[in-house]
Amino acid sequence: MTSNSARSLSASGSPPDPSATTMLNALPHPVITVAADGTILGGNDAAEHFFQASIPFMRRHQLSYFIPFGSPLLELIAQVRERGAPVSEYRVDLESPRLPGDKVVDIYATPLVERPDCVVVMLQERSMADKIDRQLTHRGAARTVSGLAAMLAHEIKNPLSGIRGAAQLLEQSASDDDRALTRLITDEADRIVKLVDRMEVFSDERPVERAPVNIHTVLDHVKRLAQSGFGRNVRIVEEYDPSLPPVLANRDQLVQVFLNLVKNACEAIGDATDGEVHLTTAYRPGVRLSVPGSKDKVTLPLEFCVKDNGPGVPADLIEHLFDPFVTTKTNGSGLGLALVAKIIRDHGGVVECESQPRRTVFRILMPAYAGKEDKARFGF
Repeated sequence: MTSNSARSLSASGSPPDPSATTMLNALPHPVITVAADGTILGGNDAAEHFFQASIPFMRRHQLSYFIPFGSPLLELIAQVRERGAPVSEYRVDLESPRLPGDKVVDIYATPLVERPDCVVVMLQERSMADKIDRQLTHRGAARTVSGLAAMLAHEIKNPLSGIRGAAQLLEQSASDDDRALTRLITDEADRIVKLVDRMEVFSDERPVERAPVNIHTVLDHVKRLAQSGFGRNVRIVEEYDPSLPPVLANRDQLVQVFLNLVKNACEAIGDATDGEVHLTTAYRPGVRLSVPGSKDKVTLPLEFCVKDNGPGVPADLIEHLFDPFVTTKTNGSGLGLALVAKIIRDHGGVVECESQPRRTVFRILMPAYAGKEDKARFGF
């Protein structure tokens, strides 16, 4: 890919503005200019990557050469020329023999000011958009739980303390039969207090203390804990990228996240004799998201996965799996994965789940540690 890829985006014949070229090439989304006869006049670096072709090669062909026959994209461009106004279309499939893989995109097309017969088209791949949508959903779920936790702590814990104290006073003068009932009241009050204590974690909005963390030491620690307890009958397989840079994170919270995910995976497998949990790490640059509490954008190149060969997550729950009180366990509280979503959100990352029978994957994308730049950004 060349740094001059966006040079041909200008259709006016005048030299392009270097700053505009730089900005276009900085965009993560493909942007192209299409002439009246359908020829591609130019594009940015992301367009070269999307179409798997250099800009000089693309300029020798019409757009129809790259996209499926009868694609809605061509009709969309025609509408822009006819109306002289921007047009958008969502979830358009552009997969073709020349564009292999998942190519479902959102399309934004607008006429070029200098030449209205030319159309500028921006494509946003849904894989990235879906990650952003899911992150925003998880943030909303975490905020909901935060407010609920604060309310419960204030409205429930104080009366429970009074109920427990009254039960203890009654126990002193109660008969043996009645004493069993007072102990039941005490035990149930303690159980509710513990549940509220767990939920109070969500209302803690203090900045997370972060440092460079080797994710493999975290996963090794979680593996040892699992094999000494709930995962003793499950085979845990490690597939690590040894060259992975540190992750900018709080080590204890990462242990909490992966311990929760591995425990869920082992419980999903149950008593199956061929149960396996795979812990994988990889470097996959691409997605850029906002850092919570900052205007900065960060890439999320570090991918950590917990995979299991259990029965999978029911299809009707998959979209709500990180919402509070949603669980597949008969005796579960539904707070574990909501806490996972909050912790990863606080770290500026993304967590998502893909599931089908005998293949469930929890995937976490997080930023890498970048030294002094991150120290200045996060203030540690």
